[in-house]
Amino acid sequence: MTRLDPGRLRSRRLGERPGQLPSQLFIHGGRAPTRLSVLCFHPSGLEERDGLQLDELNVLLERGLPLWVRVQGMGNQALIRSVLDRLGVPEHFQTPLLDLPQRPRVDSSGDMVLAVLHRLSFADTPDRLIGEQIGLLLLPTLLISIEEVPKPSSFPELTHWLSCLDPAPAKEDLDDILHFLIDELLDSLFPLLEQLSELLEQLEEAALMRPKPTLLNRAYTARNTLRDIRGQVWPLRHQIMVLLRQNQRLLGPDALHGFQDMEQRVGLIFEACELVRRQCDSVTEAYMASISNRMNQVMKTLTIVSTIFAPLTFIAGIYGMNFVNMPELQWRFGYAAVVMFMLLVAALQSYWLWRRGWFQDWTTGRR
Repeated sequence: MTRLDPGRLRSRRLGERPGQLPSQLFIHGGRAPTRLSVLCFHPSGLEERDGLQLDELNVLLERGLPLWVRVQGMGNQALIRSVLDRLGVPEHFQTPLLDLPQRPRVDSSGDMVLAVLHRLSFADTPDRLIGEQIGLLLLPTLLISIEEVPKPSSFPELTHWLSCLDPAPAKEDLDDILHFLIDELLDSLFPLLEQLSELLEQLEEAALMRPKPTLLNRAYTARNTLRDIRGQVWPLRHQIMVLLRQNQRLLGPDALHGFQDMEQRVGLIFEACELVRRQCDSVTEAYMASISNRMNQVMKTLTIVSTIFAPLTFIAGIYGMNFVNMPELQWRFGYAAVVMFMLLVAALQSYWLWRRGWFQDWTTGRR
């Protein structure tokens, strides 16, 4: 069951967490049920076994064929630990595979290569980010993948591509499959950044046409989402570099070349994140410029009203003093003459301000 939890990718200090001691992350509705499947790489072709039991896994291991063991769902922790123990995975490698959430990492020790990543996706809108942890572990004759949220099929595109290969993949190709899996997870970030960029373009246009406080809140939410995506990419840059320097024996020449390309891809993703971050700044600047422009328009309107009514108030104040020796008070048409004079003054001022462009509205929306 997919969980909409946009904030779970960021860790907090222990003093900021509720309670006295850190514990497992509470998940409403429980964790997804565990399902076990295996891809067997026969010399004649690829064999897929779904809904596998632990006893059947032991039979496959006795054949000595290279396997891709795929675990989907983490509801049954005891079963997963039994599978990992049967596959010979040490305890210090089981912890990052089973504990949630983990920081993205690529590490190696002895004849094992570990990778912990997150499959990121958006909910109904690009404002909410969903993260699903995926752990990958490469052994001499085994490749293990543990997915937090089960799918109808585990990595269907890669599985279909492997089934079409002739000859079938062998033990030496497991390292290539590992970097193909990591590439697939990294490549899925580019559409997310594109959707986020399109959202920011719409927000920037709305900020120029119809600036509202809710628009600025959406821009800040998009910035937080971008920070989460960048936080999933940035640790990999240094760790992949360290992995390449270790000259891991499990990684062949093709896999090492693939990890070098992966390092460049991580750099491209980080550069794309920086470009989107600048778009967030552009939305904020456009919003502030629009608000300032509207405020200037309001002040200009008040200034026009004050400029027109200031001389009229002056004239009304003079003839409201009620002195005895004021000849205009005795005129028969004095009231009409003063009113006409005030209208003339207002008309002349309005014409003069109009010629100077004061009545032009610079806040109207664009068509």
